[in-house]
Amino acid sequence: MLNTRLKNILIALLLITTSSTIKAENHPKENSSDELYNPVPAIMHHISDAHEWHLWGEGENSVTIPLPVILYTKGNLDVFMSSEFNHGYKKVKRGDRVYSIDSHSHIIEESGLHPLDLSITKNVASMLLALVVLLLLFAGAGRKSKNSKGSPKGILSYIEPLVLFVRDDIVKPNVGSNYKKFLPYLLTLFFFILINNLLGLLPGSANVTGNIAITLVLSFVTLLVTNFSANKSYWGHIFKPPGVPLALMPIMIPIEIVGIFTKPFALMIRLFANISAGHIIILSLISLIFMAQSGLGNGGAFGVAPVSVLFVLFMYLIEVLVAFLQAYIFTLLTSLFIGLATVDHH
Repeated sequence: MLNTRLKNILIALLLITTSSTIKAENHPKENSSDELYNPVPAIMHHISDAHEWHLWGEGENSVTIPLPVILYTKGNLDVFMSSEFNHGYKKVKRGDRVYSIDSHSHIIEESGLHPLDLSITKNVASMLLALVVLLLLFAGAGRKSKNSKGSPKGILSYIEPLVLFVRDDIVKPNVGSNYKKFLPYLLTLFFFILINNLLGLLPGSANVTGNIAITLVLSFVTLLVTNFSANKSYWGHIFKPPGVPLALMPIMIPIEIVGIFTKPFALMIRLFANISAGHIIILSLISLIFMAQSGLGNGGAFGVAPVSVLFVLFMYLIEVLVAFLQAYIFTLLTSLFIGLATVDHH
């Protein structure tokens, strides 16, 4: 039974890797036949946000899902689909306003103005998809928990251990007796990061938690929750550190104030860097095949491919672990920060 499951997992990972290699292979070869394949554009295209959801192919053979573009400029709200840009080569006209999109998916107005971009981008669409997945999971688990007796079954048997783990092993020990007040936020934080991490491992998916803007918002919410929930003891330790001589107060107080912001900053960088690094490593290992093909021909590609695929399979397994680990670490540190801000010192 174990061997069968292991074989199924390896086959699934191989299919994921194959689809990723097809995607890399379909990128336009701007280099000549005697020039080494450059993987940087393909990698940066994968980890960056976009106004359309690219699946595979390039140019006229590209398969994409158009997304709504919502722009506010000159007191006007313009709404249209990203397909009107025709992959960046066509300008879109709305009244006296002409919009164009550059190679970095930034929309500019022809007059030089930068419109307020409220578009449903690839990352936003992926987060909405993660929201739907979470609602379906917990709505289904909630109904089964009310109707079932005894041990949990079905989807509840997977969700309940995770919920109990977050509550009993993360939130309770670090937040303290007042943990119930923060439990809904911390559970939402854990499962939001986890689902987006796992969705990001699928071929053609968005790099949500590897986008620094997303991790910035998550860490900023943690900053607000921590400091607005803080008690007098917390602020007293910042503006009047106990046991510090009066002569050192001008040094210690600014350090304590900077520490308020460095904690969520560390959360932001840790999640962003770990998820982005995993995507870049996997795509770099895949790109070795095409670099060998451009430099040594098909023989070099077939020689590198088995080693590259094995390392990619290994990295995919590591990334599954990292998906859970980063959700755990972000929730753990957030619980710790909240606990330090709300604990009563005697």
